[in-house]
Amino acid sequence: MYLIFAPMHKEAVKVSSNRTPSFLMVCLGNICRSPLAEGILQQKAREAGLDWEVDSAGTNGFHIGEAPHPLSQKVAGKNGLDISLQRARKFKADDFQRFDKIYAMAGDVIQEMRRIAGRSFDPSKVELLLNELHPGRNEDVPDPWSGPESGYHEVYQMIDQAADKIIERYGAPSAPVKKEQK
Repeated sequence: MYLIFAPMHKEAVKVSSNRTPSFLMVCLGNICRSPLAEGILQQKAREAGLDWEVDSAGTNGFHIGEAPHPLSQKVAGKNGLDISLQRARKFKADDFQRFDKIYAMAGDVIQEMRRIAGRSFDPSKVELLLNELHPGRNEDVPDPWSGPESGYHEVYQMIDQAADKIIERYGAPSAPVKKEQK
């Protein structure tokens, strides 16, 4: 086993030496927030030269096999990201064995993960995504599902900023991080 050290938080993600670091993004349906988070973090890791596995899942399973929401795809596309090939899947208890770090988009998602995983739930692997931006505030990424396109843009920006922090935290110290555009 080797560790990826987190230079800013003095923590580490434990990673089995026979696989690459792995991250799971989880929301309710796996069609709005978590597909964006998966795509954004995959792209940033690739740009930083990091060999990471990034996936996403939903706790409710209502959209299994579906592509991301059309507005998630549209907003991702406007930011140069194609998430159209992703397909929704349900979060499973064994995701705790498969992934090194699991980011939940909201507190209710963590509660559902706890219920689904039962004894497999490992709180040391779980974090709210926005705690990367605002440690300890326990803020949710708002669910844009029933709202206008502008909500998807806001969510994209939040996730994009959090992904930059994940790259800084777990990536190589010299990993390039895209600066926020003004």
